[in-house]
Amino acid sequence: MAEGVIEQGFQERVLVVNRVAKKIKGGDKIGFAALVAVGDGKGKLGMGYGKAQDLRTAVEKARRRAKAKIISVPIVGTTIPHRIKVKSGAAEILIKPAPSGSGLIVGGVIRDLLELAGYQDVSGKILGTESKMANAQAVLVALQELAREVKRSSSPK
Repeated sequence: MAEGVIEQGFQERVLVVNRVAKKIKGGDKIGFAALVAVGDGKGKLGMGYGKAQDLRTAVEKARRRAKAKIISVPIVGTTIPHRIKVKSGAAEILIKPAPSGSGLIVGGVIRDLLELAGYQDVSGKILGTESKMANAQAVLVALQELAREVKRSSSPK
């Protein structure tokens, strides 16, 4: 996966690149779709999707959208607050806190997203589809749900 550094201490990662083709009268119309994630390693994470005729433009469009959709995620020490299982479409993921020093015990795009967000000790499993885009979306849904729960529990009653 491609990785780069953008302004304000944010890092970016190209998670998925798809080449798409459409049949038209004169032949095939070729395009690209890219999924890009950005994060500062301190609890900020964003993800964006872009499509264009050339790869560079698709990645740039996805990067802009990811920077516009940055969310805050809860970090307790070096891990997540508690276990969470999320089903989003065909994707189903399980993310659990791990003991300090155990590292990121997850695979696929989950690892990339959690690294960008700043987590160091998390265990997880992809239970549903193998689609990277669907799994990335499920991770974002899980982290948003964790953030909502932490905000709800810390607000005065």
